[in-house]
Amino acid sequence: MNRDHALARLRAGGEIFDFVIIGGGASGLGAAVDAAARGHRVALIERDDFAKGTSSRSTKLVHGGVRYLKQGALSLVMSALHERGRLRKNAPHLVHDLAFIIPGYAWWEKPYYAFGMTLYDRLAGKWSFGRSRMLSRAEILEHLPTVETQRLSGGVLYHDGQFDDARLAINLAQTAVEQGAVLVNYCACTGLRKEGGAVTGVSARDGETGAEFEIRARVVINAAGAFVDEVRGFDEPGGAPLVAVSQGVHVVLPKRFLPGTSALMVPKTADGRVLFAIPWHDRVVVGTTDTPGTTASAEPRALPAELDFIMAHARKYLACDPAEADVLSVFAGLRPLVKRGAAGNTAALSRDHTIVVSRSKLVTLTGGKWTTYRKMAEDVINQAEKVAGLAPKPSPTADLPIHGSTETTSTSHLRIYGSDAPAIAALTQRESALSAPLVVGLPMGQSEVLWHARHEMARTVEDVLARRTRALLLDARGSIATAPTVARLLARELGRDDGWIEAQVRAYTALARGYLLRDTPVAGLVGAE
Repeated sequence: MNRDHALARLRAGGEIFDFVIIGGGASGLGAAVDAAARGHRVALIERDDFAKGTSSRSTKLVHGGVRYLKQGALSLVMSALHERGRLRKNAPHLVHDLAFIIPGYAWWEKPYYAFGMTLYDRLAGKWSFGRSRMLSRAEILEHLPTVETQRLSGGVLYHDGQFDDARLAINLAQTAVEQGAVLVNYCACTGLRKEGGAVTGVSARDGETGAEFEIRARVVINAAGAFVDEVRGFDEPGGAPLVAVSQGVHVVLPKRFLPGTSALMVPKTADGRVLFAIPWHDRVVVGTTDTPGTTASAEPRALPAELDFIMAHARKYLACDPAEADVLSVFAGLRPLVKRGAAGNTAALSRDHTIVVSRSKLVTLTGGKWTTYRKMAEDVINQAEKVAGLAPKPSPTADLPIHGSTETTSTSHLRIYGSDAPAIAALTQRESALSAPLVVGLPMGQSEVLWHARHEMARTVEDVLARRTRALLLDARGSIATAPTVARLLARELGRDDGWIEAQVRAYTALARGYLLRDTPVAGLVGAE
């Protein structure tokens, strides 16, 4: 991917695209891949970086939605399970099976959850990741040696999927470009272009230079996630909001709190949500909460009550109680939930996706989740073809390999790059001076920053540390310490000066401090008080 070339093509203004997509998260990137793979002319703009928002802040699961079984939403669960299987087939370098353990502390829990997970298996059909089964107390402790043992009587094992959300987003962007789409990050939609009352394009601003221009299109697709109502406001000022946001918070702990390869699942917490403790990149991710929000924010912050809730549950279900000093990072994300009448509890709002076509033919896609991004994309492009008056073309994405797709048994951290891994290893050999670790205690190397800048459209220190690598989530303090190194490497690749380096370090330090538990002081680091 080359941002300069893509931006120049958009600014030239000589083309009329079939679709312009606003938003570079899961839904927007999925739509770009689907439309381009059908042979349509596609442009996508994202005002920040790809997956800056919700799409990099998930629980890192590709799943059918166990909690929806109790609600009787079997068709929703079955559809998601089938999409889970397709995603593992199309991106095996990023999606893998993960065993989940539901511990039982009451006599009825083991048979009750065993019944539910057997149904889960049957709904998955040929896309099953493995059969669920009941476990004895001893077997539970083999999988989860650090689980709370008091009153533990046994439990249930089932299978679901795990992935790296931001890495998948980058690979989807690369796939879209390979299919012919034009993608630009740090390019904001500042308004909608209309002719005769119909939307015919967007006004855009390059976030790096401030240059303004227009992009013409047959149809504009609003896939701005938690910010779709902001874009809808360009079309119908004062219109009723379509989504309610809900905040989910996660805490990242050292691996010693959950050694091994199995995850812990608590099927019902005090707020009615499922809680997970999941091994991920040699760390443990614990979450999530479900807190109704009021406004969408690009950098949501965990509330003290949410942190207390997660830490209390971690201490309840783990034999070794984590302390605040053990927390490596805290991250929060916003879910765009489709409003249903006057529902006041976000846990009751729809996680399924919705497509709305306005009177001026703006197509808005919202709701859904990472697991079903491909089906969401297929549905919205089917609708967009009708709105554009284009002959319908079948979607090929059910069997379309995603960039990087390869089967691997490698244990190297480079496996998340899939088929790009050999090229990155070769780059590291050529740039031997950059073979040192990027962050002390994490496996990624400094040379990878060059790859991110040259091939993955990384433009800032945050792009590298938050999304191209996951250093911000894995060790927020360590990522702050390496920010100057990343800034210098990016400056070398992007032709930036010392002033840019200093500004990047300040900006990243301020951002990353928000990922520390209760903004813990970071003595001796740039920007710390």
